Amino acid sequence: MKTKILTIALIAIVLYSCGPSKATKMAEAEKAALIVTQNEGKALYENNCAKCHKLYDPAGYTAEKWTGILKWMQPKANITDEQRTSIYNYLVMNK
Repeated sequence: MKTKILTIALIAIVLYSCGPSKATKMAEAEKAALIVTQNEGKALYENNCAKCHKLYDPAGYTAEKWTGILKWMQPKANITDEQRTSIYNYLVMNK
């Protein structure tokens, strides 16, 4: 009887340890959050910037250039700092 309980406990421990780790779950959550942020930034870029001019290829400018461009365009597009950051993240991550 004792042997059966120990065997079942050992199998349970092995099965539990084979499941996804906390780090894996956190990485998946971070990836999902990044996708949401990317989609938000893309939507803001397309909906606000395309009102006045063509959309530029994200790879067309460096991260530093995008910083200056977005700061200059922010008042014209009437977007918040948070929205500007979302657009910036989308642009520099899609080069």
